[in-house]
Amino acid sequence: MPKLIITSIHKNAGKTSFIIGLTKALNQKIGYMKPFGDRLLYRKKRLWDYDAALMTKIFNIEDIPEEMSLGFDHSKLRYMYDESSSHEKVIEMVNATGAGKELIIIETGGELSQCISVHLDALTLARITAGKLLVVLSGDNDQILDDAMFLKRSIDLKDIDFGGVIINKVHDVEEFSTNYLGYFAELDMPVLGILPYRAELTFPSLKFISDIIFAKVLSGEKGLDSIIKNIFVGAMGADAVLRVQKFRKENKLVITSGDRSNMILAALDTHSKGIILTNNILPSANLIARASTENIPMLMVSTDTYQTAKKIDGIVPLITSSELSKIELLTDLVRQNINFDLLL
Repeated sequence: MPKLIITSIHKNAGKTSFIIGLTKALNQKIGYMKPFGDRLLYRKKRLWDYDAALMTKIFNIEDIPEEMSLGFDHSKLRYMYDESSSHEKVIEMVNATGAGKELIIIETGGELSQCISVHLDALTLARITAGKLLVVLSGDNDQILDDAMFLKRSIDLKDIDFGGVIINKVHDVEEFSTNYLGYFAELDMPVLGILPYRAELTFPSLKFISDIIFAKVLSGEKGLDSIIKNIFVGAMGADAVLRVQKFRKENKLVITSGDRSNMILAALDTHSKGIILTNNILPSANLIARASTENIPMLMVSTDTYQTAKKIDGIVPLITSSELSKIELLTDLVRQNINFDLLL
């Protein structure tokens, strides 16, 4: 049973996005595992990893999401497993996941070294499963080269089936190919493909934002799939805000207190994609009714405007199962830019 271990040097390199595109492009029956769940979700009194739940939904995987991860907390894993028993459990999971599948994809934690203290780091997983290790690199061009050299010169890849690197989110593929690929040849490091940067993949959906901030939906639930490109914090007067050019940009989300009726009205008049009401304050019924009629999601949270805006600003956009256009784009990027013969 072929096994791919997908890891990265740093967080948010795009492992999960690459896995989605790869799995779609391969069109095979795959099994998915993420031994350490580092994107914890709590739904209906159950704990699972966001990426595991996402893969289950997109690819109709029958396995239960929480069973795709061995654990979510270092201290609990150290208490429950020693090195030997953790390895035995991983192999048990591999055998169960691989039943009736053509390929198993094992996604690691956010960084190459993550979970080494609980024996679930990328290199350990590659060794005990005899899987092929693929490393996703991203960042500016020089950081990508630094990471490649660090991987080659400072990481012990002995007894590892190292398949190569996928270079992700490159703004100018032609420039990178011309000026940097030669260094990879000198390192004798296979480059499986260079995936170009696409801005549309960096914008979150309103539903994703809503889930992250635990918002209550008051209206416009059908509009939650809207993509948010601009965020405006409504802290000034409505008359003043209408003179601000940014307030008139498309795909806008407005964050304001629920008692700021004029600001809410201005957001509705300018066809905002969504309005987040802070401080747990309900606006007037006629404003909620209008938002419902125009299918504009109105969301309410308990935190104040500053804390809400700060939390949203720190969000790392992740793909959701309903974002079909993003999934198709990822599939096309992988299909057009990855050397499948070399990868498999």
